[in-house]
Amino acid sequence: MKRCPGAALVLLTLAVFCRLAGAAEGGDETRRYYGYAYDLKTGRYLYTEVHEQVYRGGQWARGRIRFYAADGRAIGDKTLDFSAHPYVPVYRFEIPAEHYVEAITEVGKTVARLHKQADGKTASKIADVDDNTAGDSGFHSYLVAHFDELMRRDTLAFNFIVAGNLDRYRFRAKRIDDGQFQGQPSVRVRVEPDSLLRYLVSPLELAYEPVSKKLLEYRGISNVHDPATGKAYNARIVYPDQPPADAPKTLPPLTPG
Repeated sequence: MKRCPGAALVLLTLAVFCRLAGAAEGGDETRRYYGYAYDLKTGRYLYTEVHEQVYRGGQWARGRIRFYAADGRAIGDKTLDFSAHPYVPVYRFEIPAEHYVEAITEVGKTVARLHKQADGKTASKIADVDDNTAGDSGFHSYLVAHFDELMRRDTLAFNFIVAGNLDRYRFRAKRIDDGQFQGQPSVRVRVEPDSLLRYLVSPLELAYEPVSKKLLEYRGISNVHDPATGKAYNARIVYPDQPPADAPKTLPPLTPG
């Protein structure tokens, strides 16, 4: 199916994407871990994500995600700051080899400023913001904050800012049939546009550990582009405690040099 315009930002970075949940209450806590991305159709290993997240009082406060090709080459970098809004970060994602940048450069009480640089062109736009709005990887934080509603199988409606498309869309999330991850039960959530657009694009699917609410797996459009086509990968990204057997033998360092 046709991919959702700008949906690579989900990824959450849904994304990719983000392992929010179970953070200690009180002071700052830094978490570092890997994500392993595979082609959703062929199962071919695509790239590695290196996550660094800082929590404050149990809330995701800021972070960075570095992206590396299977051969170890650095291909992308994203920084996020949730100081202004718990679900709409000030963030910047760039792919240097493509001269590509997308960002939310400012977040206020009612609006956010979006920015995009691609194909030699630069553009910006203002998008509305409220308590029911998420942006980029912040949509994962929004799902976790409303996890009890998802567990009841309520339909969760929210607005989603896609800076890569300089726009805001209506989305919805709902718990679907549960599954397993590495032999353990997981809660599965489907996220899709809450409009006729859902008939034109494939949904995203996320798997969570039901007690800690830890993100275990993501399936859908990726931040990273296929160099052969210039289009975003459709990926399966997993977040296990140990590297998969087919992951690169030498992984990028968890702490930047």
